[in-house]
Formats: sequence, structure tokens, C-alpha cells
Amino acid sequence: MAPKNNIIKYRLWYIIIPVVITLIMLLPLRKAKIDPDLNAYLSDDIPAKVKLDTIEKSFGKTDPVLVIVEAPDILSRNTLERLKNLSKAFRNMSEFDYIISLFDIKDIRSESGMMIVEPAVDHIPGTEIEREELRERLRNNELAFRLVVSENFRYALIMLNPEEGIPDAEVIEIIREKLELIPGEEKVYINGMPYFRHEIQKIALRDLVILLPLGLLIMIILLYVSFGEKRGVLLPLSVVSMSLVIAMGLMPFLDWDYSIVAILVPILMIAVANNYGVHMISLYQELNGNDPGLSMKSIVHHILQRLSKPIILTALTTIIGILGLVTHIMLPAKQMGIVSAAGIAFALVFSLTFIPAVMSGMQKGKPSNIKKRKKETVVSRMLLWSGKVATRKTRPVILFFVVFFVLAGAGIFRLKVSINFENMMPRKHDLRTSTRIADQNFGGTRYVSLLFEGDIKDPQLLRRMDTYEQELEQEPEIRSVTSLATVIKLISRAMNDPGDHLYDTIPDSRAAVAQYIEFYMFSGDPDDFEQLVDFDYTKALMNIQFTARDMRTFNRITGKIRDLTASDPNFRVEAGNSLVEKQMSESIVTGQLNSLIFALAAILLLLAIIFRSPVAGLLGSLPLLFTLVCNFGLMGWLGIRLDIGTSLLSSIAIGIGVDYTIHLFWRLKSEIKQGKSHEQAVIHTLNTTGRGIAINAFSVITGFAVLFLSGITILKAFAFLIIFSLLLCLFCALTLVPALSIVLKPKFLYKNNNATNV
Repeated sequence: MAPKNNIIKYRLWYIIIPVVITLIMLLPLRKAKIDPDLNAYLSDDIPAKVKLDTIEKSFGKTDPVLVIVEAPDILSRNTLERLKNLSKAFRNMSEFDYIISLFDIKDIRSESGMMIVEPAVDHIPGTEIEREELRERLRNNELAFRLVVSENFRYALIMLNPEEGIPDAEVIEIIREKLELIPGEEKVYINGMPYFRHEIQKIALRDLVILLPLGLLIMIILLYVSFGEKRGVLLPLSVVSMSLVIAMGLMPFLDWDYSIVAILVPILMIAVANNYGVHMISLYQELNGNDPGLSMKSIVHHILQRLSKPIILTALTTIIGILGLVTHIMLPAKQMGIVSAAGIAFALVFSLTFIPAVMSGMQKGKPSNIKKRKKETVVSRMLLWSGKVATRKTRPVILFFVVFFVLAGAGIFRLKVSINFENMMPRKHDLRTSTRIADQNFGGTRYVSLLFEGDIKDPQLLRRMDTYEQELEQEPEIRSVTSLATVIKLISRAMNDPGDHLYDTIPDSRAAVAQYIEFYMFSGDPDDFEQLVDFDYTKALMNIQFTARDMRTFNRITGKIRDLTASDPNFRVEAGNSLVEKQMSESIVTGQLNSLIFALAAILLLLAIIFRSPVAGLLGSLPLLFTLVCNFGLMGWLGIRLDIGTSLLSSIAIGIGVDYTIHLFWRLKSEIKQGKSHEQAVIHTLNTTGRGIAINAFSVITGFAVLFLSGITILKAFAFLIIFSLLLCLFCALTLVPALSIVLKPKFLYKNNNATNV
């Protein structure tokens, strides 16, 4: 911080320099962009991504878009015509690597002693009898039934795999154009990660455009209602605006793309960066009201003398708490921690230089109005109540918090981790609707592939793969398991009569397997096997399609896969985007624990150093621990899952919430030093510094409240939980901590110190 006299003497420079820095940081914003790819949020060397890369090197990248068509009867003539035309249009487009539909999937069957391989739907039925014959054939087609046509024949699916490198927006636009060019009365839904990324990016951009100005507007209203004069709005607002630009500009400056959770950065700046200015305006009004004869420069001098240390310390604890995100495994969390901490650091510097420099050149407000307003506020009545409760009913207050802690914290045992990224979307979004349809009527939206290497035509290997298929299909959530073994058994049914020992079995010799494949090629297409086996038959995939609504189900399925393949000499890896998503969910838990432990330990140590007492560290950290346990317990009771958004909660809540306790302790020490009893010190502290704490808290809460208008569900959940956490921190600071201080009378509050009346 600059020397106090220099700020007034060189105040013009302290005004110009922050403005220049802000203008410079506007430049990187021109190249800012949002990266909605959740897989990119983890480093490339994590096991799930390494395994997926192994498979993609041999079989290409698989990132399909699902087009689901709904009709009263999928086999009606008009619907089949539209499906046929759509399939043909997509098949002729270079933007798609391959497509799977009723007109592309194969039907392998026997007719007149010969094997027939043709599309599942080879022609549009013209009569009711032909339609029912087709329906029966589809029911008996393991490659089509419940995979590209639903059991009730209300839904049909077209799977499109885009060529690598084509932007998601272009893919979705192409699909929508074709749907418009080939119209029909059917309802059409789109699903898949490319669609998810496209939609989440669109919603995130909308959120930035709407929520940022709305958050600023709400903050302006709250500051004016709280302080009743323009300086109480303009000075904190200027610091918020400058620190916001710097924090947001740092990401493109460091060549980082904005993630989904990066939307929290500007909201965090709006909510937090005005804290220090709020305390300065609050003290200015207190000094002006108590001594109207003070000049503006004298008031500025007193503000810097009394608030510099507590503001620096509270900012430092906020920065350290938020830097706990740097220990998070997910890259966006790390990046958010860095740029948010930097933004708050600039807010601290600007608050202690820019605000005093501007304020020193302003005229004073009218103290009579300030006094009148102070008596009429809801905040003052709340502080009066908390002072009475904390000093007169100390033990009931402590007991209440203990009971609340136990009851709320018990919900932690019900807390679950989210593995369904589609839940980020609004409840009525098409993506969530299409996911429900896919899970209920098709194989599900989860895919895992098992890679086998060796002589893929070896009957022993194929029999083992067939055994794995049968075992896995016993799991109710696994809807489809497909491999070359599946196709070989279908060929055996087409080439042999029921009752024959070769019917529905893997042949005994490699030559027989090779012959089956050759027979297939007479009627089929070699490309039919490209998603199951490589060109020289040395690598093969087993593709597993399933549903999993929670981590327990996912772990049970992957555990069974590992048990089945553990001793298989040809098995290499299990991989898939679903496993990357699973590892991301596990990383959320690990990252949450890492950031939580770091932030709590750092804050405890810092408080002990600030007040030169381990007791201060423990007592100051108690509200944070109470808040976090109750917060995660509430999540468990309400069924709010731990996800990419809520995993950021603990570090942010710790960083912000600890400020209240520091300001409280700092003022208590100075009041006790002046000879007041502990009860008197508590009441006077709450009626003075408590006002700044309360306005600060409600300002932060209001800033985060704009997230309720977000189109991303996880950000709404984050808003609810951070507001709940900050309210708990506030009430702990205004009632529990004073009550504990009265009961325990900790020695650090009585030690000689340099604290002056704040």
C-alpha cells in the first residue's frame, strides 16, 4: 500500500494508473472464447484419456450425434420415407464419417438355405401385411431392435459420427438444415456430446451478456439503498468494474479459454471486489456522523489508518481461500482460482489507493441524513437483535448452533456425485428430454469399448468375447453389447438350421471363422465391420451401451468388466468418453477435498499468525467448518449432487466468509483495549463494524443471486448453496462467535496490539 500522505499528495496518479491498467486489459478480451468441451477440462495424461486415445488411433474418433425421431408408428409409410431420405442425405455428406440407421444397419438371416445380408429396412412396405412382416423381422434383428428402433416402435434413431475437426456449431447447423429440407410431422430430438457442447456454449454466452450487467445493476441498487449517497455507489462500483476487466482479461492474456464455470468469475468480482470499498464508505459515514467538523482529507486519513490492516488481512484470507482452487484437479478450477485471486488482489490495491484518492477530492455528505438513515435500516435492527442474543443468551445460542450442525451435517451421508452432464441443462431442454428417451427406449447414452489384440479370428478369443457379452447383458442397465463375436453368431444362424450343433455358436476352427466372414462379404459390405475390427483382424472392439444415473451403478458395471477381462491375455484397455466423464466426476470429489483441506489449513494458520494465537485460528475457522459441514449436509438432504459447479463452493465460501470474523475480532480487540467489558465490546462492535459486515455480506449474496437467472442448472445450484453458506457465515460472525468469545474470553482479544478503533 502507498504511504497515506502520498495518496492524497499524488492522488491524480493513483486515479490515472488503475484506469490505464484497466484499458490495457480490455485488449485481450477481443480474442476471448468459451470452450464447452468438458473432456478438455482434464489434463491429457489422465488414464481415461490415454486409453481413449489408444482406441481412437486404430478405430478413429467417436463422438456421435444422435437424431431421435418420434412418431405414433415408426413403420408408417411417411415416417419411413423421411427416415430413408434423411439417412441418404447424411450418408452423402462428407462432414460425417459414418452413419447408423434403419437403412444402414444390417439384417443377417437365412432364406431358402442361403444367407441374406441386407439393410434392416430394404424397402418401404406398401401394405399392412408387409408392415407387420417388417415389424417382426426387426424384432428378430439383434443389430437393430432396441438399438435403432424402439421396442414400442415409437422411436427411431440415426447415429451420425462427424469427421474430426468440424466445429460443433457447424455439425448441428447441418443437421437442422437437413431436417428442415426433409420435413415431416414427426418430432425430432438431438442428443450427443457435440450437441451438448453447442448448447452449453450458447447458454454460457447468453448468461455473460445478461447476468453481467444485471449483476452490476443490482449491486448499484443495493449500495444506494445501503448508503444513500452517490459516493457509496460510484467508488465501490469503479473498483468492481476495474478488477472485473482485469480478471476476465487475464484468461485470454494467458491463452486460456473460458470454461463453463468461468461465468462465475465476473459474478465473483461483482460480489467480492466491492467488499473493501463498502467497509471504507461505512466508516466514512460513521466518522462524518460522529464528528461533522472533520475535513474530507482528515476522514480519508482516519479511514486508511484504521482500515488498512483489516482490509489487507481480509483480502489476503480471501485470496488464499480462493487459491485453494489451484489444488483442484480440474483445469478450469485452477484457472478460475488464479484469475479470481488476481482480480481480488487488484481490487484490494485499488480500494486502498484509488478510492481514497478520489474521496479526498470530494465534498462531504450531510451527517444528519446518515444518522437518520442508520436508525431506520433493517441492518441496524438485525444488529441490535444479534447483540442482545449474543450477550444475553450465549449458551442457548451455542446449543442452537450445535444442534443445527448435527442435524444438517447428517445429510453428508446422503451426498452423491453427479455423472450426468445433461443435468446442467434446464429441466425442459431438448437434451434432457432426448436423454430420457434414449435411456428408456434404446441402449442408453453411455458407451464403453473394450480393445482386444491378437488373432481376432481365433475361435478361443471369440468364445471368450461371447461369454463376456452374455455375462454383461445380465446387468439390467446394460442394453447392448456388440462385437465381432455377435456377428459371427448371427452368421452361424443364417448358415445353419436350428438344432444343428453349429447353429448360434462360434465355429471350432479359425478357417471356419474366416469362411463365415468371406460368406458375409458376398452379400454385405466390408465397411460393416469397421467399428468392430481393424483391416487386418489384429484388433477388435466390444462396444457396450448402457445407462447409469449414479456413480454406484457406473462403478458396478466397470467393476464387472474388469473382473471378466482380468485374466484375458488378449484384452488391452477399456475406454470411452463415458469413462472420461466418470474420471471427471471422481476428479470433482478429489479436487473438492484438496481445495477444502488447503483452504481451511491456510486460513487457520493465517488467523493464528494475524492474531498471534492458535486459539484465534481455531475460533476463527470454526464458523467456516460449521458452514461447510452444514452446506454439504444440506446438499445431501435436498438431493443436490456434487458436480463441476458445486465443487468450487468450499474454497470460495471459505475465502469470503472468513472476512466477517477477521473484522469482528479486529474491532473487538480495539474495544476491549479501550476498557469496555466483553459484553459492551460485542454490542458496540456489532453496531459499528457489524454494519459494514452485514452490508458486505448482503452485497455479496445479492451479487451471487443473479446466477438464479442462469440457463445452466449447476450455476443455479451454486447460487443457492453459496448464498446459504454466506448467510451461515454471517450469522456465525454476528451471534456464534460473539457468544463463544463471551463464554471463553480468549486471551488473544486481551493482548496488547496495535489495533485501533475500526
